[in-house]
Amino acid sequence: MARKPLIVRTVSPLRKAVATLRKKHDSVALVPTMGALHDGHFSLVRHARKRAGAVAVSIFVNPKQFAPNEDFGSYPRNFEQDVAALSKLGVDLIWAPTETAMYPGGFCTAITPGGPALAGLEDAFRPHFFGGVATVVAKLFLQVTPDVAIFGQKDYQQLKVVTRMARDLDLPVKVVGCPTMREKDGLALSSRNVYLSVEERVTAPVLYRVLKESAARIKAGEPIAAVLADGRAAIEKAGFKVDYLEGRHAETLEAVVSAADGPIRLLVAARLGRTRLIDNLGV
Repeated sequence: MARKPLIVRTVSPLRKAVATLRKKHDSVALVPTMGALHDGHFSLVRHARKRAGAVAVSIFVNPKQFAPNEDFGSYPRNFEQDVAALSKLGVDLIWAPTETAMYPGGFCTAITPGGPALAGLEDAFRPHFFGGVATVVAKLFLQVTPDVAIFGQKDYQQLKVVTRMARDLDLPVKVVGCPTMREKDGLALSSRNVYLSVEERVTAPVLYRVLKESAARIKAGEPIAAVLADGRAAIEKAGFKVDYLEGRHAETLEAVVSAADGPIRLLVAARLGRTRLIDNLGV
């Protein structure tokens, strides 16, 4: 029978638990999540196990990264299922703070990230988002004090924002990005995929197909602007409303003109019905 991880909901016992883990295992890895866990998250946990002696997973749906018109209230929450899955994976600690524990009364401090957080991608459509992400992730790093933190590359701009924040603030944690896990048809795994209707689920892999086709054409030397224009048209023809399909420098997320400006990352966000999907791919 799988051993159930220790579940902690307030900061003081969390710090005691982490101290105990560190004495026993020397190193601690953190996998930050908002719950509703899937195979993509589980791959991060398995990678964390390779990187450290003890593994902690945080589960916290962060209200500060949701705008009033977004899906905070309806965001999938499956805590007992998440705990059962993490038990099977041998996770040592689950940090599942209450909202009050994370943001006590009178809380009034926030991090305002720059650089990759102002790339004109997600930030152009969700201007509140990266401030909320940076604030909560900084708190998670300070609360859990991990040696390494594991993030998925599906939220690529977020990965770059968090990496830059940790470096700029001299936080003693190594941020590691892991490849995106996908369904057999290429759709990136996401907790929000449950919002897709049966018909929309059939259409959704178009995003990844366009990314692959666009990356191949750019690698073959075709002009980036023309390739991306064709890609946007193909996505819209499939029934999406495109927020962006862009080619950016893979590290800085600055605009690029040609493949010579690389390494290049293609990033896309588009709405299919009521579901907003994001994805990315290296060229």
